[in-house]
Amino acid sequence: MDKRAVTAVLVVQIICATFFLWNILSSVFGVAAFSWQVSEYIELGAAFGLLIGVGFGAVILRRSSARARLAETRLRAASGAFMELMHERFESWGLTAAEQDVALFAIKGLNTAEIAALRNTSEGTVKAQTNAIYRKAGVTGRPQLLSLFIDDLLDETAFAVPAQAAE
Repeated sequence: MDKRAVTAVLVVQIICATFFLWNILSSVFGVAAFSWQVSEYIELGAAFGLLIGVGFGAVILRRSSARARLAETRLRAASGAFMELMHERFESWGLTAAEQDVALFAIKGLNTAEIAALRNTSEGTVKAQTNAIYRKAGVTGRPQLLSLFIDDLLDETAFAVPAQAAE
């Protein structure tokens, strides 16, 4: 549904709600602009307009929920594929379990002190492990290590969503 249709439905609902509000206020203050028959017809039209708005709102909500589910499915697929790809890279580089932990923390953006605190080890050990990671990965530092994974993220074929997950 395009924006013009949604805007039109909202305008109709605003007009209908305004009529009902005006009708109630005119009754309270004893001002009658229309005969009761004309007023009844206008009320019927306004009520119908509000019901149409509810129907369109339900359709928009359903479509929005479907898009959100599809986006979530794609994100899960991409996240799972990225983690799988990262572990494949770690294994192909021959990283030890400790080096894999350090590499993961480094990719997440933690600094040496934070990684050392999380792993209950010294900063010197973490520095030695990161140097080993960079050497095994064939990079000179964290930016190049991150760029390897960013390149993989930009590769559209790496995160293809299965046809059944996209439905």
